[in-house]
Amino acid sequence: MSKSDTSAESTHFGYKNVPVDEKAGHVRGVFDSVATRYDIMNDLMSAGMHRLWKRHTIDQAAARPGHTILDLAGGTGDLALKFARQVGPKGHVVLADINAAMLEQGRQRLVDAGIAGNLTIAQVDAEKLPFDDSSFDRIAIAFGLRNVTDKDAALRSMYRVLKPGGRALILEFSRPVKALKPAYDLYSFKVLPLIGKIVANDEDSYQYLAESIRMHPDQDELLAMMQDAGFERCRFQNLAGGIVALHIGYRI
Repeated sequence: MSKSDTSAESTHFGYKNVPVDEKAGHVRGVFDSVATRYDIMNDLMSAGMHRLWKRHTIDQAAARPGHTILDLAGGTGDLALKFARQVGPKGHVVLADINAAMLEQGRQRLVDAGIAGNLTIAQVDAEKLPFDDSSFDRIAIAFGLRNVTDKDAALRSMYRVLKPGGRALILEFSRPVKALKPAYDLYSFKVLPLIGKIVANDEDSYQYLAESIRMHPDQDELLAMMQDAGFERCRFQNLAGGIVALHIGYRI
């Protein structure tokens, strides 16, 4: 059994077990709470490194003019913004997220950047993507998969809507090398919630974010899950000593 589910009836919400059908609501509450400060908090939490990790993901996507791209769990739209410029007027980007508050932040960012004609915003469930088979040349999900209740279902759904020859990119927190673990744990469970309390007035949500990272499949397990979902030529790249990993898989 993967870390998608704890049992048939319950799953994890951070370190807590909750009924499967309640997890999405708990996650929605977290992101409703942090949406307006999400980008600021990302900068503080990662010392700005998340921007480099996302840039690397965009580079590895190698999107071309005319491509159709799904930015899944795209939230505030930072990847979608760059993809929309890369694919040009003949391409299209779908910024998708299950959380309406996060999508509203993304909509505002994209309007301010003048992005309109080649981009659509959609509120969707990653486990049941409402798109036709073989719709997208690229699918990217950055720091979102760990919040999905049934990760296996989400991976299968991503595979289904990916075009043959397309690639999926999953950027997510993962397992750091042993030498980094003590300092990383101290930061995650002491410093991070304190930052959340001071900046966002929300210590609990950032405690959940730290816990959700620990409950997420590690590099090798996620690789196996992608292969089980049908992806081929799967590989991963460790970033920042494995604190973050970029997984890439193809539909052949």
